[in-house]
Amino acid sequence: MSDNGYPETPILLVDDEKNALRSYELALQSAGVSNILKCGDGFEAMEVLKEQDVELVVLDMIMPGMNGSDLLQRITRDYPEVPVIMATCINSLDNAVECMRQGAVDYLVKPVDMDKLISQVKNFIQLRELKRENQFLRSCLLLDKDLKRPEAFAPIITDNKYMLSIFQYCISVSRSSQPVLITGETGVGKELFAKALHQLSGCEGEMVTVNIAGLDDNMLSDALFGHTKGAFTGAGGSRPGIIEKASNGTLFIDEIGDLNMASQVKLLRLLQQREYTPLGSDEIKKSTARVILATHRDLHELQRDNKFRKDLYYRISTHHISIPPLRERKDDIPLLLDHLIGQIAEELEKNPPQYPNELITLLKSYHFPGNIRELEAMVYDAISNHQSRMLSTKVFSDHIARNSRDQGITTSKMRNLEQCISNIEILPTLRNASKVLVIEAMKRSDKNQSVAARMLGVTPQALSSRLKKMDKESL
Repeated sequence: MSDNGYPETPILLVDDEKNALRSYELALQSAGVSNILKCGDGFEAMEVLKEQDVELVVLDMIMPGMNGSDLLQRITRDYPEVPVIMATCINSLDNAVECMRQGAVDYLVKPVDMDKLISQVKNFIQLRELKRENQFLRSCLLLDKDLKRPEAFAPIITDNKYMLSIFQYCISVSRSSQPVLITGETGVGKELFAKALHQLSGCEGEMVTVNIAGLDDNMLSDALFGHTKGAFTGAGGSRPGIIEKASNGTLFIDEIGDLNMASQVKLLRLLQQREYTPLGSDEIKKSTARVILATHRDLHELQRDNKFRKDLYYRISTHHISIPPLRERKDDIPLLLDHLIGQIAEELEKNPPQYPNELITLLKSYHFPGNIRELEAMVYDAISNHQSRMLSTKVFSDHIARNSRDQGITTSKMRNLEQCISNIEILPTLRNASKVLVIEAMKRSDKNQSVAARMLGVTPQALSSRLKKMDKESL
């Protein structure tokens, strides 16, 4: 019977040895895990799974009737969302690999290390609770009476408080006729916010997008304003510009920071007077498009370098949306990972795989210079190469190791580090400095040694040796 304690959904223990079941139960109860169900064989376990949800399964390998391997296959086939930890007296690497291939999330050898069992059970409970919390928060967002037209934000996967405040800001400025400037690093989703603003605006026309990166003044003028027949060599007929196509709708100009000075003057006139002239024409036309602009560049720095007009900046930044990079909203990583896995698996016609808890820790330790777009590329690569039910972390760890090696520590960050050190009156010894770095890496990696070692640029074996040495020194 369930104790109706913690967690809300019970842990299912399956073993034909009553002593083993009792030992697991006592160990888990001592750690506060009290909602436990026990089964003595695989058939009984299948009946339990049919009747109610379980948080996870701890499963013996060798049992009479239905053995653990057969039961594991049935669980991963019929209940793929339920994690399964194998516990067996078979100390074999081949057997462990086969169990993991079939979908087990961990493999413990009897006599089971109870501390490790407790740690793994709690980790998977917390991971599933986090997923449920993310789903709940998104459902709350969609039901929030203060958030009108929530469907506009559906493509933006987040439950980060700051991001939700941006949603509210978008709603408040969505009906304004003034320009909106969206800033943020590459890959944060600036165009998704532009689409949300357009959808919220109630404009009858469509949203038309132009990326001005690499366009010279003539090319941009032609793209924006259009041209008449004979306006330039090769202009065999008239062609409307995208401003006309965006009539009564939204004109989204991406990479505004790449706009040259001559084109900035023309854009300023368009925004101030809402007028433009097609190439080769004397006819002045009125624009009825609402303008949204975006850039990943620092416009203040461009102004200091005399590469961006201050009057244009003041004109385009009436409403300003600054989207934070992924490294500043790492609480969204589990939600984004779940979404991307489901979306990409469906696109590639594969079953959405489970992933180890370590993957979240690994991703949260990474700085993501490419933001969500980079995470999406990593998931695409991982699922494309995925064969078993458990998603491998290798593609992710290789990408992170390679990119971290390529990026290294930037010059500005090195200057900041040097400044911090120069302010220290008495320098620490190398031993003390390395100890501080190790402690901080273990803290940031949630005590995952392989992730911490990657952050420090050493092997897991070297980090383990150093940790043991630190433990001895503290005695």
